[in-house]
Amino acid sequence: MSRQEQKNTNPCPCGSAKKYEQCCGVYISGTAAAPTAEALMRSRYSAYTRNDEAYLHATWDERTCPSERITHDDPTNWLGLEVRKHQQDGDHAIVEFVARYKIAGKAHRLHEVSRFVKYDGKWFYVDGSFPQK
Repeated sequence: MSRQEQKNTNPCPCGSAKKYEQCCGVYISGTAAAPTAEALMRSRYSAYTRNDEAYLHATWDERTCPSERITHDDPTNWLGLEVRKHQQDGDHAIVEFVARYKIAGKAHRLHEVSRFVKYDGKWFYVDGSFPQK
């Protein structure tokens, strides 16, 4: 079994109880569109764990997507994702989450409230804010 095949049969990095290919893998591969903003956010987290720059750009609202590289240059060890809130109002949604990771052995925590918008039946990440502790 190739390294990629092994990655696809492991539990999904987003924290669901499903295997990657039955969860975020269907969105990242383009087989299906994420049905909710939360599903898109989870798939984007999984894309970060795989350094999938193309998927991150493809799912970012073109009006706010940076042209520079999105993923870290340093090897990142993603430790987990906690979704705290998902709220949808028509074609707009927010997802609050905490992602934990390590870079060069140093632990980091990203707490973000992300905004999403739906165009032509597909969700896109717009931007995020960082709540005060």
